Amino acid sequence: MKERSKRQLGLLDIFCISTGAMISSGLFVLPAIAFSKAGPAVILSYLVAGLLLIPAVLSKAELVTAMPKAGGIYFYLERALGPAAGTFGGLANWFSLTLKSAFALLGMAIFVMLIYPHSSEMQIRITAATFCLFFTSISLIGVKVTGRFQILLVIILLVLLGLYLFRGVNYIQLQRYVPFMPFGMGSVFATAGFVFVSYGGLTEMVSIAEEVKNPNRDIPLGMILALGMTTLLYVLVVAVTVGLVGAKELKNAFVPISLGATACMGGIGMMLIALAAFIAFITTANAGILSASRFPMAMSGDQLLPSFFQKVNLRYKTPHMSILITGGFMILAVLFLKLEDLVITASTLMIILFMFVNIAVIIMRESKIPSYRPTLQAPLYPWLQIFGIIISGFLIFKMGRVPLSITGIFVAVSLAWYLIYARFRVNRQSALMHVVERVTDRKLVDATLHSELKQILIERDNIIEDRFDHLIKNCVILDIDHSLSAEDAFRKLAEVLSPRLNIDQKILFDLFTKREAESSTVIAPGLAIPHILVEGKRKFGIIVVRCKNGIIFPETSEPVHTMFVLVGSMDERNFHLSALAAIAQIAQDNLFDRNWLKARNIEELRDIIFLAERKRIAAV
Repeated sequence: MKERSKRQLGLLDIFCISTGAMISSGLFVLPAIAFSKAGPAVILSYLVAGLLLIPAVLSKAELVTAMPKAGGIYFYLERALGPAAGTFGGLANWFSLTLKSAFALLGMAIFVMLIYPHSSEMQIRITAATFCLFFTSISLIGVKVTGRFQILLVIILLVLLGLYLFRGVNYIQLQRYVPFMPFGMGSVFATAGFVFVSYGGLTEMVSIAEEVKNPNRDIPLGMILALGMTTLLYVLVVAVTVGLVGAKELKNAFVPISLGATACMGGIGMMLIALAAFIAFITTANAGILSASRFPMAMSGDQLLPSFFQKVNLRYKTPHMSILITGGFMILAVLFLKLEDLVITASTLMIILFMFVNIAVIIMRESKIPSYRPTLQAPLYPWLQIFGIIISGFLIFKMGRVPLSITGIFVAVSLAWYLIYARFRVNRQSALMHVVERVTDRKLVDATLHSELKQILIERDNIIEDRFDHLIKNCVILDIDHSLSAEDAFRKLAEVLSPRLNIDQKILFDLFTKREAESSTVIAPGLAIPHILVEGKRKFGIIVVRCKNGIIFPETSEPVHTMFVLVGSMDERNFHLSALAAIAQIAQDNLFDRNWLKARNIEELRDIIFLAERKRIAAV
């Protein structure tokens, strides 16, 4: 019941959280800086950035439906690539989200300074730092933006921006788009990498997957809808702004969208857009501190960071150490980092994380772990992921020497921290080791990751074990590696069942052969369900058999690879029928036969049955 009470977010909440987290400084401040780099072609840069995010979004959607856990990208990278990559992913995610939130705080300060137009740059930074202290204090006492407030906020934003587009399109001056690409096509891609930070809200969404009612459907759909809406909004708003504001004025603007609103709606328009921006900054900054502070806490729980990051305030039940360190770093960022460097750093780390997300999907798929079962699989595998990896590298390269230097330094620091601190404390095995095991054909891994993913599936699908599940967990599974006749199979079954049911072995064998003589128990190609009634009370047993080379049944041309054997007394007749129905549902899965024959051991065979999708009947 505790787990269910957490799951309160629906599709509309997800869409609004993702959209609201993306609509902030990336729209209200960044277009001016981006325009100075690409000219009117900045419109294409926003479009390219959104389109190039598709591989990462689809890969992230696959991972989150397979592992809807708090921690998001950090959790996926740690389980797919190991603790070294998890250390980098967790720190990079924390760093990029923190800088994105700092960017939003600077945006808030810039809009506040519209009231005092002669404020210095340091005054703007001090104002942003003050806002950071305020939001850090809020986070410490546990106050957060609720789903309903976020929905209201996004509706207001969309209405105001829709009004801006509706009015602005009538005042566009086409000559402002000429020349359209003054710095060449290369600048379009370089600027696309620069504005990547605008889409950072999608990163925050997967970190709260445990609080979503239906993560299998709502998170992927919500992220895709949010990305589509935000990309369209960015492109249209930037296009209208470029057509409304002169190039010289736009390059030097702190608040480009407000200038556009002034051009088409006067002072009222500027006030409306300023209000919309300010509200967007508030939610983005507040949500950013809350989301970013989860990563050190999660990493501490996995022993990749010191334990004090897990410390929780006894009164407010908040991770106060993690929040304080996150807030302190944000204050340093807003006080000392240049706005452009802040954006470049955050965007670079986000691009790297999206690259690793695509790599993680490839590793998880190729590991062939049976309990890795996403409900949504990214299409065009593996070409979509390979394209995402290549294009991410291309964007980082086009952004210049600074992002490459940042990448190298950050990787070096993360690796050093892992080698010095975490390597001796963590012994979890990743999906990458399963891939190595397959390639080398050597036993290198245990069932730790498989068991963890299995538990995640149970929680994700809200599996409540029934009597059939309990029987499967404790039943005998025979994995026969040679071909044999049905008669020999029945003799083996009688031998196994006799001591368990306290029934003579010959009696059981005769019952099996007699039942088979009456009518074949082969109910589908490759599948047989021998089932017999025995004397006594409250007797019921199941044996599962896999025979890769096949069991030869009389009058059946195709060998049987799978047998579910049911034995029960007359008083168990109703459950006997329920078990038959459960087996039928399990065997109807299109992937059952393939997974069954590829399973590497008995426990994987057991999990294929246990984790199969079927209607469960509450145990009595």
